[in-house]
Amino acid sequence: MEAEKRYISAEELKEHNKSGDLWISIQGKVYDVSEWAKEHPGGEIPLLNLAGQDVTDAFLAYHPGTAWQYLDKLFTGYHLKDFEVSEVSKDYRRLVSEFAKAGMFEKKGHVALFSLTAVALLFLVVLYGVLRCDSVWAHLGSAILLGLLWMQSAYVGHDSGHYQVMTSRGYNKLAQILSGNCLTGISIAWWKWTHNAHHIACNSLDHDPDLQHIPVFAVSSHFFTSLTSSFYGRTLNFDPLARFLVSYQHWTYYPVMIVARVNLFVQTFLLLFSNRSVPDRGFNIMGILVFWTWFPLLVSCLPNWPERIMFVLASFAVTSIQHVQFTLNHFSANVYVGLPTGNDWFEKQTSGTIDISCPSMMDWFFGGLQFQLEHHLFPRLPRCHLRKVSPLVRELCKKHKLPYRSLSFWEANKSTIRTLRTAALQARDLTNPAPKNLLWEAFNTHG
Repeated sequence: MEAEKRYISAEELKEHNKSGDLWISIQGKVYDVSEWAKEHPGGEIPLLNLAGQDVTDAFLAYHPGTAWQYLDKLFTGYHLKDFEVSEVSKDYRRLVSEFAKAGMFEKKGHVALFSLTAVALLFLVVLYGVLRCDSVWAHLGSAILLGLLWMQSAYVGHDSGHYQVMTSRGYNKLAQILSGNCLTGISIAWWKWTHNAHHIACNSLDHDPDLQHIPVFAVSSHFFTSLTSSFYGRTLNFDPLARFLVSYQHWTYYPVMIVARVNLFVQTFLLLFSNRSVPDRGFNIMGILVFWTWFPLLVSCLPNWPERIMFVLASFAVTSIQHVQFTLNHFSANVYVGLPTGNDWFEKQTSGTIDISCPSMMDWFFGGLQFQLEHHLFPRLPRCHLRKVSPLVRELCKKHKLPYRSLSFWEANKSTIRTLRTAALQARDLTNPAPKNLLWEAFNTHG
């Protein structure tokens, strides 16, 4: 009965917001997820970022209907006092319900099959071009195809990480290890660790790892105060080296994107061989060993060192298009400092996300992630549905006067470079309170 319900206030709920004491509210019911956080498939970070508040929208976005059955054992017996749902959230939840009733979260089409088939064929062509052809042009073409292979394989890994693209959880995990670790050399465990945090805290300068690229890049002058990364647990020092590199970031952006893959390799090794708890560490390490066996062997089969260097750089350059795409979706969007809040979750996604407009025949190239806002709002929605739900998302944003930004690839590049240039010019301002040295002053004497 209503009179028998026990209530706590939103302020009381906020007190339970740290590791070992994590409470959340879903549709006004309060749950203690302190122990569950250790088993949470998405890791502890998303729960920490949203702890102490109502997280209904985020819960609906990331969990299938079967997840509700696990909540009862976590129920504290409390309900949230004065629980209210905003008009935006009501409309968002209505869309989630409509998509679920239509079976859209389960209807995945044949994208995974086509993508895996394309990856397999590309791999065979690359092997043939390197092992059976003597022409330098054939080797260059193989490098280009290898770059495309890495892009498509990354999309399969991304999709299987967000929703089950295979017939079972075991096969889904196998698809992740094969497409991520074995073929691209990037650990799916590392990807999940960072990607889940990115989705929950989209474009939070101190909580979203996808914006934390000091000393190389800074999308906001907030980084000039040496922000503390809550994700990495360390200070992002804006020292003289960072000031120098950031000052020219609008020039170095594309060259850095070409070799950005090296950083992903490094981050993979740092996580897998760290003291941090890593799910399926053994499988991830085995997958990485597969990559670092076949890729160096393939490169060594080229006739000379100039061709080997050309092969690696060309394949990296092609894949850099994907790295650029990922940054276009967020670098020039709105940013903020601090934790995300559950009651404006929808607004934070629209504010921090930019779509890339393209014809439908290019959907395969962008892996569905050109519909970045749609993907952030409905991360379990298979990519084959993203284009058809785009008009609904656009109308919802228009109704609630929220931004819906869809730029062409060229316009998105210009917007990103403009953001980087603005921050670069601010970094050159010697009145900013950062350490100075003679080398820095000499480089900037003429602006």
